[in-house]
Amino acid sequence: MNASHFELRFRSLFRSGRALSFPCDAQGAVQLDDLSDKARENYFFARTVVGRDYASPVVCAADETSAVLHS
Repeated sequence: MNASHFELRFRSLFRSGRALSFPCDAQGAVQLDDLSDKARENYFFARTVVGRDYASPVVCAADETSAVLHS
C-alpha cells in the first residue's frame, strides 16, 4: 500500500467515534508540507494534547474510517 492508504489517527478521549486523522505512510510519518494550513494546525494541536483530549495516535488503513472527522 502507498502513503495515501494510511492515516495517522488521534481518537478523542471524550467523544466516542470522533477523531482527527491525517494521511501518512505505513510507519506513521505525516508529510507536513502536503497538509493544508488548517490541517497542519490540527495535527500539531492533536500532538500537543495527547493524553488530555486525544489518545496516542495509531496508524490505520485509510478505508477503516467510520464516523471519523478528517482534517
